[in-house]
Amino acid sequence: MTLQFGLLVPQGWTMDLAEISDPVQAYETMTSIAQTAEEVGFDAIWLVDHFHTIPEPSQEVTFESWTTTAALARDTKTIRVGQMVTCNGYRNPALLAKMASTLDVLSHGRLNFGIGAGWYEHEFRAYGYEFPDGPERLRQLREAVQIILAMWTQDEANFEGSYYHVRGAINQPKGVQKPHIPLLIGGDGEKVTLKLVAQYADACNVAEDPASAKQKFDVLKRHCEALGRDYESIFRTTTTFCLLADSDKEALALLTPERKARLGETVNTALIGGPATIRQRIAAYEETGTQQLLLRFIDGTNLETLRRFAQEFIR
Repeated sequence: MTLQFGLLVPQGWTMDLAEISDPVQAYETMTSIAQTAEEVGFDAIWLVDHFHTIPEPSQEVTFESWTTTAALARDTKTIRVGQMVTCNGYRNPALLAKMASTLDVLSHGRLNFGIGAGWYEHEFRAYGYEFPDGPERLRQLREAVQIILAMWTQDEANFEGSYYHVRGAINQPKGVQKPHIPLLIGGDGEKVTLKLVAQYADACNVAEDPASAKQKFDVLKRHCEALGRDYESIFRTTTTFCLLADSDKEALALLTPERKARLGETVNTALIGGPATIRQRIAAYEETGTQQLLLRFIDGTNLETLRRFAQEFIR
């Protein structure tokens, strides 16, 4: 299949709306970005599930993921919408399944449901959530995805686990998409997370350079073989940064020293450079088996950048 492109919409988490002081204007900027992405041919828009900024918490705006996804779903018409990814620890899974079903209806069947175990300890504790260790968060995720799938497919969901208990939960409407809303599990863990993908998910996301993404997909394929799952039935996504300029030199010059430091070696594999370099790097991602490449534009509020990228690489 032809490689798809998704867009991580700026929502404040990475200080990408910091230059806009009015929160209403900041949201309307997000709407303009989403509508432009739809107009120029991106396949999906994605939102992160975080509450305050990185690399350090600050007073800058960070829009909540699910309410914003719902709003952008109504501000657009055809582009798919989703989370990259919902933190399981922030919401009860039965309620989350109900929220997703509602959003799938109001978007007329355009929801991609993304979920993961969560990792941002400061955020967990700041908002009053417990932050168990990684293995326990993954055990919680395992139970949660089973509940969510039951809520989407059964008249009454019942589940008795170590962490969650659901007893006759009714979920109507269940959403528009059949057999159910596609469930994406995000994360790179080879022993547990990618096995959960093979067991339960319709899609996955690995935020890696091409070589690492290929390794993760190879591991996923082995899990699928062991479980008797068709590897090709899992939609595979990867995430990277993008900064398009007239030349590689110009693109690198546009990066601040702080940004360069945070990117590290990623600067050599991300879509950062002139058109020829970016075309080569897109091909490298495509060779890994990536089916949708999710882009976080470094100048993410610049609508002309989106249009230029689409002219060069989508249309």
